[in-house]
Amino acid sequence: MNDLNGILFNIASSVPGFLLAICVHEAAHAWVANRFGDPTAKDLGRVTLNPAAHYDLFGTILFPLIAAFANFAVIGWAKPVPIDPRNFKKLRPGIFWVSFAGPLSNLILGTLSALVLALVAVKVSSTWEYYEIAIRMLRFSVFINFILAFFNLIPLPPLDGSKMVSSFLRGPALYKYEQLARYTPVIFIMIMALSFMGIHTIGYLLLPAQYLANATVFSFLALFGG
Repeated sequence: MNDLNGILFNIASSVPGFLLAICVHEAAHAWVANRFGDPTAKDLGRVTLNPAAHYDLFGTILFPLIAAFANFAVIGWAKPVPIDPRNFKKLRPGIFWVSFAGPLSNLILGTLSALVLALVAVKVSSTWEYYEIAIRMLRFSVFINFILAFFNLIPLPPLDGSKMVSSFLRGPALYKYEQLARYTPVIFIMIMALSFMGIHTIGYLLLPAQYLANATVFSFLALFGG
């Protein structure tokens, strides 16, 4: 029962940060796409922070629950934003900035979460009734946003990083790069299999994200005299 209570507490303290992170990510894609001339996502109501507009049954609900009950962090994804590059006023800049908008929004939100976390840690008394849960929720918000940003910057199709790279390629080079998409599922299956075997490959790939998240929090703590 204690283990179940711990899992439920972990879910309750992680879900707000998780939902905000994926909603901000997708809304940023939709907003920037509209700015570049493609209203496809905007017309579908995706320029919003309402989770109902972005949720994916498996990625937003089932996978995070499975991860939580397997003692992993609550992590997942939202429904991808539909983009029609044919509508972009400038094709290649549009592809680059629309793709970068998601990870960039998470970096900004993660930094803001680190700022609020430092303020609460330094300026709010630890005797406050909600101090522990506030610190936990903000710490997770920092973690999930930096992780999502760095993960999506991995240059493997169909992640955002691959689209950013493809915006600089042309002709045969672009065709060969896009062919990597057929190997992406196999690569991620291998990474997951290694993780279950105790070889946390994805953890090593995301070490820069964890380092930057911690460094950002410590910088704000130092700024406020923490």
